[in-house]
Amino acid sequence: MVELQLISLASIGVISLVCQWVAWRLRLPAILFLLVAGIFFGPYLGFLNPDALLGDMFFPIVSLAVAVILFEGSLTLKFTELKEHGKMVRNLLISGVLVTWVIATLACRYVIDISWGVSTLFGAIVVVSGPTVIMPLLRAVRPNGRIRNILKWEGIVVDPIGALLAVLVFEFIISSGTGQSYAIEHTLITFGKTLVLGITLGFSSGYLLGQTLRNHWLPQFLQNAGTLTFMLGCFAFSNFLVHESGLLTVTIMGIWLANMKGVPVDEILEFKESLSVLLISALFILLAARMDLNTITVLGWGPLWVIAILMVVARPLAVWLAAIGTDLSWQEKTFLGWVAPRGIVAAAVAALFAFKLEEGNYIDADALLPMVFLVIMVTVVIQSITATPLAMLLKVKEPDDNGYLFIGANAVARLIAKALISRNIPVVLTDTSWENVRAARMDNLHVYYGNPVSEHAENNLDLTSIGHMLAVSPYKQLNTLSTYHYLDLMGEGHILGLPEGEQELRASHQSASKYVETRNQFDESATFARLASLVSKGATIKITQLSSEFSFETYLKQHGNRLTLLFAIRPDGVLVPLGRNGGQIPEENWELISLIQNEEPLPAE
Repeated sequence: MVELQLISLASIGVISLVCQWVAWRLRLPAILFLLVAGIFFGPYLGFLNPDALLGDMFFPIVSLAVAVILFEGSLTLKFTELKEHGKMVRNLLISGVLVTWVIATLACRYVIDISWGVSTLFGAIVVVSGPTVIMPLLRAVRPNGRIRNILKWEGIVVDPIGALLAVLVFEFIISSGTGQSYAIEHTLITFGKTLVLGITLGFSSGYLLGQTLRNHWLPQFLQNAGTLTFMLGCFAFSNFLVHESGLLTVTIMGIWLANMKGVPVDEILEFKESLSVLLISALFILLAARMDLNTITVLGWGPLWVIAILMVVARPLAVWLAAIGTDLSWQEKTFLGWVAPRGIVAAAVAALFAFKLEEGNYIDADALLPMVFLVIMVTVVIQSITATPLAMLLKVKEPDDNGYLFIGANAVARLIAKALISRNIPVVLTDTSWENVRAARMDNLHVYYGNPVSEHAENNLDLTSIGHMLAVSPYKQLNTLSTYHYLDLMGEGHILGLPEGEQELRASHQSASKYVETRNQFDESATFARLASLVSKGATIKITQLSSEFSFETYLKQHGNRLTLLFAIRPDGVLVPLGRNGGQIPEENWELISLIQNEEPLPAE
């Protein structure tokens, strides 16, 4: 018996890993494959039975996992960002949420004849979207910069707002009893207790944790684990004091931390990626595995009509109302009105609330989870398939992606970047050195201050028109990490890096193989150390156009050993790395970008 349980638990990890890998290969949200796998191995095959596997621990595990998801999501809700990302984003987070909530509630109530309580909760849950489903879609579609920023920031910020709305609706339903005629006084008193405790404990615990982190009362290696443990303790303590108040407490706690000055929130968020792959992946497989497929068939065609109303009525209406007073074109508003896939927060909150409502024998509680899961799967599949053709039809897709992301904003990187920009090639630089970032900004270069492979970079680094990466950093480990990180995003042939010195090319010093391939595209002498040394001695980047009278061979003879080849720009605008050995040979009308040393002054007589 124990061996079978071990096999079942291990298989959940294996299945989640396979789902994550398939999602990565297909560039689709992983939640879609996790839910399908859970349904396949659960109710369809009968291989996975979460209730039998985990017994009485299943509900506490789900509760703690959802608490982690809501807390992490609320850490991204910074009030300053509501002002920084434009009128359209603010309107979508206010009027857009309200419009979607009302229409979804009415559709669920009158199309499927679901009780008002469950319909209202369903409407509150489906207002969220989330970066886990939006970002893969944006990477695949590559819409213009305005659309990308609107959808990205709406997805990031609407998660905690929608979660807070869903928690409040759920608390009100719980406080009103099991659908019987409870006195209004009892409902308001119970709901009031939940609000008061959730807000009070959330603010106080958030302030205490913020002070702890800000004053470094915890060592660095305990910050993430200590934050997670403290949050779970506050969640359990809040539930102990007032039934089901813990979710509101941790949501308020996260929002307080996000807006408290001097708290290293970005470092706290580092644990999210590991939890997403392990805990959250397993969670959704388990949740989907215990779903009753008969519930969906009993509802008939009603859920599909509700989803259609969400996609073609609620979302477009929310977008067009939010766009009043903006300068968005009708094509941009049309595209925004079509794209709104649901993600992790919707699934997690729906699963937990449905579980609790079913335990309390609430009317139509068993319909909540399959309804939300259907919304997730249908919106992700349909919008992932149709978004690219629609963007092309509406002419809101970026025409090309010939820009370059520079890993490094040092003097060498800045010189190369300015040369590319002079030929209308978009460039974005990244660096963790404030001195380099400040110098890049003084040169009017677009630069990101931070780690280019961090989650913060994934959410904040604008890669519009960027389809290539060039590692120009002196830190070899960062170059290698960046190579593998952006290889997944940009693909083979789009990742470049300067070669390393000969003394470091021994087997014991070689970087990863993918990084070795990127180095081989440049001349062996074009190492970062050599380029930096030449730049410090006054060498400059020069752009020269070849012609029938001035060939590549003539160019090489003219500059001799003072020349370090870097790039060539073909007549069609494509940038090609150059090396003295192999590779493409520049031809007539090509432009050459090279680092050229100053001529040695003649000795005095």
